[in-house]
Amino acid sequence: MIVFDTSVILLALNPSTKPPLDPDTKKPIPRADERIEYLIDTLSKSKEKILIPTPVLSEVMVHAGAATTKYLNYFNNNSAFQIANFDQKAALEAAFSIKDSLDRGGIRIDATDPKVSRGKVKFDRQIVAIAKAEGATAVYSDDTDVFNYAKNVGLQAFKTADLDLPPEDPQHLLDLKE
Repeated sequence: MIVFDTSVILLALNPSTKPPLDPDTKKPIPRADERIEYLIDTLSKSKEKILIPTPVLSEVMVHAGAATTKYLNYFNNNSAFQIANFDQKAALEAAFSIKDSLDRGGIRIDATDPKVSRGKVKFDRQIVAIAKAEGATAVYSDDTDVFNYAKNVGLQAFKTADLDLPPEDPQHLLDLKE
């Protein structure tokens, strides 16, 4: 079982979404949407569940507009996806994580930007807490904070730049024009 953060699922829902920047080149990741689609196909074939935490669902729906029903149908009609709630177990995981950061110097101690809002820190930690509470093994996110929080609690974390491109079709079309 794995978790998708907003940055990753948006590429699947809307391929024209601006791709994240490659951490090495600082340029948009080439074919980012294809990488996500290939990952989803691979996970689906192996019967691996893709969790969408309710805070991620909320972030996606904020700007969905006319696509709201389309997005909900995508999640609800695709057996690879499961919406995961912020329930009591996840609330405890988030509380432990936040308490740990407070004990080590403050709620923002692990954030990449020391001026980030407390709300964002809590929201990001909720996403990771849901992953942990649901027994996920990995989190896919291009948000550096979500990525780092996942690693801090012992989950694997991946960015879009880490994902493989789909294999090239070995049957190339022949150009028979002269």
